[in-house]
Order: sequence, then C-alpha cells, then structure tokens
Amino acid sequence: MASDSLQKKPCKVAVLISGSGTNLQALIDAATGDQAEFSVCAVISNRPDAYGLTRATEAGIPASVVNHREYPDRDSFDRALIEEIDSHSPDLVVLAGFMRILTPEFVRHYSGRLLNIHPSLLPKYQGLHTHQRALDAGDREHGVTVHFVTEELDGGPAIAQAVVPVEAGDTPELLAKRVQAQEHMIYPLAVTWFAQGRVRMLEDRSELDGALLPRSGKRIAG
Repeated sequence: MASDSLQKKPCKVAVLISGSGTNLQALIDAATGDQAEFSVCAVISNRPDAYGLTRATEAGIPASVVNHREYPDRDSFDRALIEEIDSHSPDLVVLAGFMRILTPEFVRHYSGRLLNIHPSLLPKYQGLHTHQRALDAGDREHGVTVHFVTEELDGGPAIAQAVVPVEAGDTPELLAKRVQAQEHMIYPLAVTWFAQGRVRMLEDRSELDGALLPRSGKRIAG
C-alpha cells in the first residue's frame, strides 16, 4: 500500500481546441493505458460546434465551451478562459488547433507550461498557409514544430521538429496530410517528455535531459 501511495501521478493536461481535434485524439490515445505518463483532464473549446468536444465526451473527459463571441474583447475572453482552465488544476496546457491569438496576460499565466504545435519547421512560416508557402518557396523539406508558447506568435522555444520531404507533384493538401501524420506522433512525444520532467523552457531555449536544445528543437525524421 505504501508504494502505491507514493506512485507518481500522471501529469494533468488541459487541451484547448477550436475544430475537429485530430491532435486531441492523438493525445487521448497516448494517454490511454496504465503506463501513460499524462492524462487529459479537460478539453475546452472557444467554438460550441467543435467536433473535438465530441471526441472528449466519448472518451469520458470533461468538455466545456468558453465562446469567444460572448465576450467584448480578447482580455475578457482570456480571463474567462483562464478561470475555466484553472478549475481543472492542470500541470500543462496544450493548444491543439486553438485558433485564437492569446493575450500576454494569458501567456504569462502559463509560462513554461503552455505548448503549441505549428505546421512548419519554425522559424520558417509563422502564421497561416504554411504548406502553400513552403511549396511556393521551392523547399525540399517541410514539417511540424512543437514549441513552448511565448508572447511572440509561433515564436517560443522549439522542443521538437518532425521533418517531411517535399515530393514532386505535391499540393498543399497532400503535403498537409503527411505533415498531420507527423503531428499525431510528435505532439504526444513532446507532452510525454514534459510529463516525465525531461523538457523545460529556459528563457529563449528549451532544455531536454539537462542539455540545451538547438533553436530548432530536437529533429525527428518523418
């Protein structure tokens, strides 16, 4: 009994979504089983019609909506969002297709325990339409980055990148599909590292297993 009481509890993760929640599903799947290093304790959407809420409910995870349309400005919305997140006492907050620009107050509140995933090899192609931009530039490789969130949009310290070769005849849709497959692998991996206490943010860099990572994070071949 004593050893059971001392057993480490899984890291509690709150996931913020705006849409279908494919990355959420990857995290839910990775959190299944006795050996999982983290649990999804809450799913919160700014859109009441987000299919990810259904994924959460089907998995028995508390799901709620903080509808940004019900607030007069970003500051009041983010304060309400913080209140809802904190009611679940998460150790980590994960953005999984959450399509809102967060206020500095929000980012500072969760500094060092707020992750995002972005479909490019950051610092390339911050913002939207990353697949088209990679094709327009004639890039030979593209991919996805998991990073800590800071006040700079898509600019926080990178934790890991998965690289996807750009193939002849690629369209943005084809490229996006292959990148998304890597997203579903790399995001649970980065969350697991955080849950294990292996990765942390040190000012403008990430540290993994006590060593500073390159500014691009740890590269993983797609």
